[in-house]
Amino acid sequence: MPREVISIGIGQGGVQLSNSCWELYCLEHGIQPDGQMPSDKSVGGENDPFNTFFSETSSGKHVPRAVYVDLEPSVVDEVR
Repeated sequence: MPREVISIGIGQGGVQLSNSCWELYCLEHGIQPDGQMPSDKSVGGENDPFNTFFSETSSGKHVPRAVYVDLEPSVVDEVR
């Protein structure tokens, strides 16, 4: 059974801190800003460690499992 972790960032500080963590996760796993992972030889493997934090789309992109919430839209817009 695969494990899944969902990150939730609430408020300006939570969103900015979560974004910094996700940037680090992407660097550690070699995932580019567009979600592609050029070094990925086993696309679709459920037991790969990075699939705990990332969801893989049918096109091979890796999307962070994250939810950001803030009443000020400009904070979340900076992350996009």
